[in-house]
Amino acid sequence: MTRDFDAKRQFDDNLARKEGRLEHSQALEIFTRLWEEGCALGVLPPADPLEGIETDITIARILNSCSRS
Repeated sequence: MTRDFDAKRQFDDNLARKEGRLEHSQALEIFTRLWEEGCALGVLPPADPLEGIETDITIARILNSCSRS
């Protein structure tokens, strides 16, 4: 397992710059395949989609208050 996170991030950034932006159809294909894999693993769709929403709202409020100042 790689522990040099900066080197991996730099590699990923360079690769993304070289390959360029994805077309909508490519991004949709990637999303669809990831969704199917999640369903096959039994983690998608979530049993309760609103589980943890209070935490998300709290974090959003904190981040929004920080960006205003």
